[in-house]
Amino acid sequence: MKISILIVDNEQTARSRFKKLVNDYSFMEIVDECSNGLDAIEKINILHPDVVYLDTKINNMTGFDIIEKITLPKKPIFIFTASSNEHAVKAFDYFAFDYLLKPLEEDRFYASIKKVIDYKKIEKLSSLDNILDLVKENTSIEMPVKGTKINIKSGNKIIFLERNTIKYISASGYYVEIFTTDNKKYLLRESLSSIIKRLNSNLFIRIHRSTIINSNFIDEIITSNYGETDVKINDNKTFRVSKSYKKEFQELMGVK
Repeated sequence: MKISILIVDNEQTARSRFKKLVNDYSFMEIVDECSNGLDAIEKINILHPDVVYLDTKINNMTGFDIIEKITLPKKPIFIFTASSNEHAVKAFDYFAFDYLLKPLEEDRFYASIKKVIDYKKIEKLSSLDNILDLVKENTSIEMPVKGTKINIKSGNKIIFLERNTIKYISASGYYVEIFTTDNKKYLLRESLSSIIKRLNSNLFIRIHRSTIINSNFIDEIITSNYGETDVKINDNKTFRVSKSYKKEFQELMGVK
């Protein structure tokens, strides 16, 4: 399932922030970005994006003006962005899917993304022609691992790494770092979303936008009075579980 994104914001820093967050998801594609209302109207009508991140104020036009001028029979998902809650009520009068405050917080952004994914799956399921495709899509995630190794490209070599030797994986810019039981580190140009699909094992749990843990190496789960959750693995390294992944992590680990 591919989800196309259009970003509409007159601030370069805000657009850059959106692109950085969206790029963490391999199934989401930014088709374009706009810094003024007229350009946004034209591109929405031509590109038919699935989701539009829309600022409430675009130069001399509001996000609501833009929505009113869209001529598509089926409008995209509009997620409003703003520096305050001033226009939140009006946004939902315009059937806003969500309302995000700037500067964007990572956990809030990813929680919104999950809502979009759930909505798109329901939308896809509502089409009888797509039910079989959706079943196949979901089933592929649950398929057992074929073999015990995963291939890692390192320079001019391809290394076949045993999955059960991987302790954790961290994001590092456009790369991921894979840490193993023999204290080696492998650097490769790949997203966390892509590598966890290739690992294809329930042992590997994403606990943060930048961290995947092999649950076999978790020794302790530590919760604070402030609702924060950390995991400690068997070499005493500790990792924070972000709010957007906390519920899924607790379910997979069988804890509350």
